[in-house]
Amino acid sequence: MGLGFDRRTLLKGTAATAAASLFAFEAIAVAAREIANLKPGQFLWNPEKSPSGPVAIIVSLPDQLVHVYRGGVRIGLSTCSTGKKGHSTPTGVFTILEKDKHHHSSTYNNAPMPNMNRLTWKGVALHAGNLPGYPASHGCVRLPLKFSEYLFTVTHVGTPVIIADDHSEPAPVTHPGPVLSSLAAQELHTTVAGLQKKSLPPEERHDDMQHAVSLLVSRADRELYVLKDGNIVTKGPIDIVRPNEPFGSHVFVLVTPHQDGRSANWHAIRHGSGSNASAEDLIGRVQSDPALAKQVANLMHPGLVLVMTDQPLHQSKRSKRDFVVMAHR
Repeated sequence: MGLGFDRRTLLKGTAATAAASLFAFEAIAVAAREIANLKPGQFLWNPEKSPSGPVAIIVSLPDQLVHVYRGGVRIGLSTCSTGKKGHSTPTGVFTILEKDKHHHSSTYNNAPMPNMNRLTWKGVALHAGNLPGYPASHGCVRLPLKFSEYLFTVTHVGTPVIIADDHSEPAPVTHPGPVLSSLAAQELHTTVAGLQKKSLPPEERHDDMQHAVSLLVSRADRELYVLKDGNIVTKGPIDIVRPNEPFGSHVFVLVTPHQDGRSANWHAIRHGSGSNASAEDLIGRVQSDPALAKQVANLMHPGLVLVMTDQPLHQSKRSKRDFVVMAHR
């Protein structure tokens, strides 16, 4: 018995594949033109492309551009101005620690910093400001005023911000997550099911808020650090499959529980240089004892941020309140 394909069917399939490839190529070309055509102070904002989901922000230093992704889809693209010589913007992975719509600088003559999303307690933030077309700030990331207003409406405490010389777009990954595969089957199922009842952290802090949790995994230290609202609350040793093989620098954002009841859907973003390993393989290389896995399981929520790095997470990498900054420079 044949497979049911004749030449006409095969040609239709081939044509459909070619059309899909052409469409994808054209979409990439359009995106490239959009980026190339932006002038200082200009931006694109299309929130309808992805109405909901965790947000991730990427600041490209070479391009002086800010990319905003929600649910893995780019909804915003803007020109920006980062730190000038002597005041360079630090590179690495940050999470928004505080939001203030009408902030004024405590360092630079009470200068207005509208729609401020704070990244460090030492004065680095995203906010509206002058955009001359080149790095000109004292370390902050300046944005067009209207774009900063739009951005302020979609961020929350804990939103990841990646500042880097190089990056990839978010890619979908399905996996229980670091150390969670160490749980017993029923515990893992309960953890994944519990994600259905949890939401993203709120835009503003309040007493009974859903805490913003970040997980930092260091291959050098062979430790996992757990941060809650930017403060380290616990850490523990981990086992790494193929420990001599680099992680590179990756960020994973937890999106939703997977329908299989044992995994979660993540979006993976590579930044900087390092490993070109698949994100799904990478996230599966981290294991721990069940006690640490249970602590992590209790804190998981949509929007949780996982950072994997080859670098040690020693004190010199941290700003006030022990927020960890993975600087590449």
